[in-house]
Order: sequence, then structure tokens, then C-alpha cells
Amino acid sequence: MAEERLPPQNLTAEQSVLGSMLLDKNAAVRVIETLNPESFYRDAHRYIFESIVTLFDRGEPIDLVTVTEELRKSGKIDAAGGSVYIADLLNSVPTAANADYYSKIVEEKAILRRLIEAGTRVVSKAFSNPENVDQILDDAEKSIFEIALKRSREGFHRIDSVIKKVLDKIDSICGKQQSITGTPTGFPDLDQMTAGFQNSDLIIIAARPSVGKTAFALNIAQNAAIKHKVPIAIFSLEMSKDQLAQRMLCSEAEVDAQRLKTASLSDTGWKKLTKALGRLSEAPIYIDDTASMTATEIRAKARRLKIERGLGLVIVDYLQLMRGRSTENRVQEISEISR
Repeated sequence: MAEERLPPQNLTAEQSVLGSMLLDKNAAVRVIETLNPESFYRDAHRYIFESIVTLFDRGEPIDLVTVTEELRKSGKIDAAGGSVYIADLLNSVPTAANADYYSKIVEEKAILRRLIEAGTRVVSKAFSNPENVDQILDDAEKSIFEIALKRSREGFHRIDSVIKKVLDKIDSICGKQQSITGTPTGFPDLDQMTAGFQNSDLIIIAARPSVGKTAFALNIAQNAAIKHKVPIAIFSLEMSKDQLAQRMLCSEAEVDAQRLKTASLSDTGWKKLTKALGRLSEAPIYIDDTASMTATEIRAKARRLKIERGLGLVIVDYLQLMRGRSTENRVQEISEISR
């Protein structure tokens, strides 16, 4: 009889991750960005992590008392091991300094489990439906690609590193006023009406397709970052970071993007482009082009950037491409995202 093998897991690392999150809110923000409930092998640890995420989403404190109370409210305190076990998690970790390392171990074990599950599904389909080889191959590729994509999700890229890549592509083709109390937009009439974008403002740019919503948002970002050195986070759920950087570069240089693409830029245009490159490269603009992010993921990344670099403005392009936790209907999902 073959010996039964346990799926890959490291319960000590899971305990250490949760203990670090209870110990330090900044550690909790970083872990939420990289892990999800399915990353944990033990159900009790999933419930504890879900409670921490719930508190995080509501902007409430994350500590032993609040997490324990949240588990009681959800009726999962016993399934999570009880209040004594949760206290032991906190006491077992002297410092949250190694939270990222523990998180990496947990995620790697979760990836191995997902690979095993995907392989098992492929084997089952191969036995049950051997005639449909093309479909089985497609499903296998899709399963592995999704696992790899989740692992390779990238964070922010500073604009200067993105610009260098954009310039390589171009080379291959061509051989504050006192009345403004918030973040200036660069549009005088709008700034006069709003006194600049204020902290905690939620601004939604609404218009018909292809009338310039993204261009308008990027112009605001450029003005705030270049002229006023306001740190900007741009979450681009549709366009790549390279496309955004090229659009901003052309806009800042006031050159025709089409002429750049067709290698018909004049000498004057190249001089303007070079000067714009210097200004844009020094701007505190950070781009994350990870697709299909949830509101929770965006909040976690934005808060982490706020801690590390400071943050004056967050731009999400665009709302309809975000994913929420609600699956009942799209209206409720958009409502959750907007909150």
C-alpha cells in the first residue's frame, strides 16, 4: 500500500506570518499584498487571515483583541483554534522583521499545492476524456499559466526605469499658488473650483469611451509630480507601464506620438523629447500595471507606498476593470470598489 503524502506546507511559517501581522500593522499591510486565504494550508490560519483582511478593509486596528473579537462575531473563533491559540501566535514571534521571509515560504508552499491540484485535474481529464486532446492541453496550459502569473505579479516601477525601456523601443524604430491648498491639477479653472485635490477626495472622471479620460488623468499626474514633486501612484489595469510612460513622455515634450511611432520626428522634436525625459525621470511617479487587481490589493499597495515613499495622489485606470469580493452582481461589486 502506497504511503499517503501530505501536501506541501509549513505550519510554523504560517504561524509566524500571522503572529507578525498581529504584532505590526505595517507587516500586515505587506503580507496582505502578497498572500490570500488560500495561501494557508490549515483552515484555522485561513480564518484568522480573513479576519485580519476584514479589519484592514474597514480601516480598523489589527491586534490580538480586534482579531479575536472579529472571529467571535463571524462565529469562527473555535474553528480558528480559540483565543488562547491566537494569543500563542502573537507570543511566538518576538519581532515582525522577518514577516516578508515567512510570507515567501507560505506562498511557495501554496504554489506547490496549486501545481499539484492542477496536475491532478489534468490527469483526471486525460483518463476520463482521452479523445479531446487539444482541450486538455489548453486547460493544462491555462492552469499552469495562471499559477505562474499570480507568482510573477509585479509591484511598482519607478518612472525612470520605465522611460529607459521606452527609449530603447524608440531607438529601435528611429535607428504652487497660495490659493491652491491641495494637489494642483495644472488646469487653472479646475484648481480654482477645487483649490486642488484635497486629502481623502474621491474623484471619478466620467465620460464616453475614447474622449481622453486617461490622457486627462495622466496630465494631472505629470503636473503634480513634475512641477510640485507630489508622489503619484498609478494603477493601470488596461494599458502597460511602457504605454503609459510613452504617452506621458510625448505629452510632456509636446510632440506628436504618431510622429514618434513612424520615425518622422523633427530635430526640434527630439530636443524637446530629450528635455522632457530629464524632467519626467526625476518625477516621483510610480506605476503598477498588474491586471485584474482587487480593491483590497490596491489599498494594500497604496498604503505600503505611502509608508515607503509618501503619497499625494492615487490614480486608478480604470474602475470597471477592478475586481471586488462581491459576486452577486456587477452593481454591488462596483459599489464595493467605490467605497
